[in-house]
Amino acid sequence: MTSTVPALGTRTAEGSALQAVLLDMDGTLVDTEGFWWDVEAEVFAGLGHTLDDSWRHVVVGGPMSRSAGFLIEATGADITLAELSVLLNQGFEERIGDGLPLMPGAARLLAELAAHRIPTALVSASHRRIIDRVLTALGPQHFALTVAGDEVSRTKPHPDPYLFAAAGLGVDPARCAVVEDTATGVAAAEAAGCQVVAVPSVASIAPAPRRTVVSSLEQVDLTFLRGLMSLG
Repeated sequence: MTSTVPALGTRTAEGSALQAVLLDMDGTLVDTEGFWWDVEAEVFAGLGHTLDDSWRHVVVGGPMSRSAGFLIEATGADITLAELSVLLNQGFEERIGDGLPLMPGAARLLAELAAHRIPTALVSASHRRIIDRVLTALGPQHFALTVAGDEVSRTKPHPDPYLFAAAGLGVDPARCAVVEDTATGVAAAEAAGCQVVAVPSVASIAPAPRRTVVSSLEQVDLTFLRGLMSLG
């Protein structure tokens, strides 16, 4: 599966200004933020370094180039960014081979969006190889489009992934609801002009204009997402 698909055209649910829902993956739909940190800790332990737990808040939600680069600089590990990226992706794939837990409310929300034919996209900073593995648990049929971090020139916190997704779906970014779990992802969605639902996974996120913060996806349904459009 690739992120290059024909535009679907602008489609709106009857009586609603909501045109599409764009969803982050790690920490939002699947409970994997802890997986990534465990893999990072294991890889660096093999290199002779111990990660400071406070760094977890720095690396969460960002592209691998940023998080891996930070950890190399912070530890002084003798490894290149390219070498580390390979080790991290391999370690993560091994982890998810043992089972991939969905976040509470994720399966119900995806099913509801599909039942009402709401155009939905998965927008992640993870690489394509990781997304395609995770899609087996999420159900690829739930997404009209998926965007990987290694398929855009600038990934989160830049707006490019969300602008790409909106264009691919043929919708107005301002009429899109984005669901994110990190400040990095929220920044990307807001820069794209979307309405944002923040469901913090590791670090707290404060409410702001065009941003609604909830504690769980179990609080998010189609009625809730449609209601966000009146806030813009």
